[in-house]
Amino acid sequence: MFKKVLVANRGEIAVRIIRACQERGIRTVAVFSDADRTALHVRYADEAYHIGPPAARESYLRGDKLIDVARQAGADAIHPGYGFLAENAGFAAAVRDADIAFIGPSPEAIEAMGDKITARERVTQAGVPLVPGTPRHLRDADLAAAAAQLGYPILVKASAGGGGKGMRTVADPADLESGLAAARREALAAFGDDSVYLEKAIEAARHVEIQILADRHGHCIHLGERECSIQRRHQKLVEECPSVAVDAALREQMGAVAVAAAQAVNYESAGTIEFLLDKNGQFYFLEMNTRLQVEHPVTELVTGVDIVKEMIRIADGRQLRIRQEDVHMKGWAIECRITAEDPENNFMPASGKIVALREPTGPGIRVESGIYEGFEVSLFYDPMIAKLIAYGETRAEAILRMRRALKEYRIAGLKTSIPFHMALMDSPRFQWGQFDTRFLESHTAPPLAAAQEHERLAAIVAAMLHHERGLRNIAISHGVEGEQGQSTWRRSALLTGMRALL
Repeated sequence: MFKKVLVANRGEIAVRIIRACQERGIRTVAVFSDADRTALHVRYADEAYHIGPPAARESYLRGDKLIDVARQAGADAIHPGYGFLAENAGFAAAVRDADIAFIGPSPEAIEAMGDKITARERVTQAGVPLVPGTPRHLRDADLAAAAAQLGYPILVKASAGGGGKGMRTVADPADLESGLAAARREALAAFGDDSVYLEKAIEAARHVEIQILADRHGHCIHLGERECSIQRRHQKLVEECPSVAVDAALREQMGAVAVAAAQAVNYESAGTIEFLLDKNGQFYFLEMNTRLQVEHPVTELVTGVDIVKEMIRIADGRQLRIRQEDVHMKGWAIECRITAEDPENNFMPASGKIVALREPTGPGIRVESGIYEGFEVSLFYDPMIAKLIAYGETRAEAILRMRRALKEYRIAGLKTSIPFHMALMDSPRFQWGQFDTRFLESHTAPPLAAAQEHERLAAIVAAMLHHERGLRNIAISHGVEGEQGQSTWRRSALLTGMRALL
C-alpha cells in the first residue's frame, strides 16, 4: 500500500483526494501557488509545498516541479485529479520514469485516447459506433467538401484536449471558414495544437457517458451511465445518474461498448466513455476521458463504489474488488456545479473574498468544496468552487432535495451560479426529463430573469421597510406620530415596491 501520495491539483478535487487517502491511512502532500497559500487543500494535507506564481503554466502545469516535490517529500505516488496535467501523457511518463506511481492510466492509453482522431480509429477496430466525421490532417478545402457530404449542421472539433474548447457548431456553409479559424485559434491557445476535424452534428441529442473501472489484471467493468446534457457552450453544468433516457437494456448495451473501447487500449484506472444519444435511442462514441470526472460523485452515490479509492487500489497493483454482477444502481443523484460566475451577466467570471458561507446539510446532501469563509476566489483558475450533490430514492426526491439545498446555500461576497441552478430545478421541462444538449439555449433564461427580479424587488422592499421603521421610531421618540413623522414620498415608494413585488 502507498504510504504517501502527492495530490497534483487544487480546490475541491484536491480536498476530495486527500480525504480518500486519509480514510485509507495514507499521508498526503499538497502543492500550492502564491494564490493558494491559504487554500483548503493546503490546510487538510499532512504536508504542503510551494510550487510557483499564480499562473498555472508556472505552477500546477510544471510537471518537473511536481516530480521534484514528490521526491523531496518521499511520496511514492501522484494523483493528478482532473484538469491541469491529468491527461498529459508526457507527465504520466515522466512520473513513471521517476519511479513514482501515477494514479491513473498508462501514458500509452492517455496518448491513444487523448487525441480524438486517434481514439476514433482505435475504437472503430473494437466495433464501437461513431458519429460520422473526417480523418485527420485535411486541408480547409477538403474539410469544406467533407462538410457538404456530411450535411449541415456540422461540428468543428479540436483533435486534442476537451472541455468544449476548440469546438464550433456551423449550420451554414458560409460560416465554415470563420468557424474553422475560430476553432483553430482556441485549440492552439488551449492545447498547443491547432489541428481540427469535422463531425456530423446530431440534433436533439443527449450527452450520456459511461463510467468504467479497469485494473492491470484484465478486469474491466462499467458503473452505469451519467446524464450530462445540461450544458452551456459545451461546458457541463448539471449531471445526474442514472439517465431518464436509458433503460436497463440500453444501459447494458452502452456499458458493453464502453468496456470494449477501454480494452482496445489496454486501459487501467477510472475512465469515462462519452456518447451522443439521439432521439431514436442510437448512440455514438464521442471521446474517452482518461481521468477522474468532475461528476463522479453521482455515480458513487447510486452504485456505492468509491471511485477515488478504487483508483488508488488499481495504481497499487491490486485487483478490482467488484465484478460486473456486483454493480447495482439504486436511487438517483443530481450534481450542480457551483461556480464563481454571474449568470445574470452571461456567466462572466467573478472574484472576491467570501465574507459569509453557509453550506447546506440534511438527508441526501453532499457538498464537495474548496472554499471557506474568508477565502479569496481569484480569476487564475477554473471558476468551479464547489459541487452540490443531492441523492434520493427517486429522481423527484433528488430534485426536491436539491431545491431545498440550493435555498439553504449561502455564499456572500461574490456572484455564483446558485440562482441559475434554482431556476433550472423549477423548470417543468427539466423536472419531466424533457431536454437535450441545446436545452439551455431557450428554456432557462425567462425563469432565471424572473427569479432574479423577484429577489431584487424583495431586497428593495425589505430595505424600505427597515428604513420606514427607523423613521417611525425616531418620530415617536420626539413625540411626533402619524404622517407628521414620516415622509409621504417614502411611504408611496414603499407601496409601489410592494405592489410590484406582488
